[in-house]
Amino acid sequence: MSRVRAARHRVAVVTGTRAEYGLLRSALAAIRAHPRLGLQVIVCGMHLLARFGRTVREVERDGWPIIARVRMQRGDDSPTDQAAGLARGVRGIAEALHAARSTIVLVLGDRIEALAGALAAVTTGIRLAHVHGGDVAPGDFDDAVRDAITQLADLHFPASRVAARRLVGMGVPRDRVHVVGAPGLDRLFELARARTARRAARDPAARRRTALVVYHPTGRAAAIERSAMETLLEVVAAEDLRRVIIYPNSDRGHSGVVAAIRSHVRRSDRGEVVVHRSLPRDAYISTLLDADVVVGNSSSGIIEAPAVGTPAVDVGDRQRGRLHGGPGVFHAAESRSAIAAALRRALCYTTGRRPRRRPARGVYGDGHAGERIARILADA
Repeated sequence: MSRVRAARHRVAVVTGTRAEYGLLRSALAAIRAHPRLGLQVIVCGMHLLARFGRTVREVERDGWPIIARVRMQRGDDSPTDQAAGLARGVRGIAEALHAARSTIVLVLGDRIEALAGALAAVTTGIRLAHVHGGDVAPGDFDDAVRDAITQLADLHFPASRVAARRLVGMGVPRDRVHVVGAPGLDRLFELARARTARRAARDPAARRRTALVVYHPTGRAAAIERSAMETLLEVVAAEDLRRVIIYPNSDRGHSGVVAAIRSHVRRSDRGEVVVHRSLPRDAYISTLLDADVVVGNSSSGIIEAPAVGTPAVDVGDRQRGRLHGGPGVFHAAESRSAIAAALRRALCYTTGRRPRRRPARGVYGDGHAGERIARILADA
């Protein structure tokens, strides 16, 4: 008899994006290692889109037991692509859960891939566990999706005490709320010490300052998203920073962000810009650790960057209201002057007369979230 069939709980983890997959890896490892759990992985959404790097191959290389690949979005940036993708996701994931006789479904965050997994679990009578519920980011559509998943979930794994209090305030029973920390910090803390020591040993004058740029659409028209991204990139270039740019997610308006990136590359000198459709988690962490600043609107600038002392410029409203993982996060409106002012403050944070590039720990846990999630699931 296989280990998955003999396990007390068959835990189906739904992953739809490169970002959430990177955050889930420590939980995947802990679930697979636990003697009373059997791991099942359902891959869907962005993972299966060539335009965004077909990151299902990364999941396959890592060797997890994939029980289904569910196509959702087509990635054409049409107004109905997300809605149609959600419908396909619910049906495909539900069929996979039924065939695999899953007993618990685990989802993370606030995207439609997680919502599809949640709806599939609830409508097939399977217990649902949710990671990173209780966070607040009212500047984005995903905030409503996160709260919808909260109302569907049976077990809640918030990343902070602040998020846990919000869940209880939403009516979630206290005994279902377990503060585990942010799983994205688990691997980050493992890699940070050696990388930080190596970075500190380098001569700052001998290297080019670098900005890690990660900007996602917020559901607006492609032309608006393109204009916002063009402004951001022009400001970063004006500060004479080398740009390492990661492609956006597949939310509505992504084609405008991609068009701005391609135009910027064409107008930049060789060696000024490096573009990645996606990066494996360890490579992304290394890039974040080596960067002088993170610029954009990714949650990694709010949670992971301050945890290891990398300053971040948070542009626009997408992460507005999210709890900071520490100091060194500077907010800016989507205007040239606001981004430039915040960027200069961020650069002075680490290169001024009194640099303060110090890790800040405690807000989002100690780097053992995956182990806690597995232990609680086993006792569910």
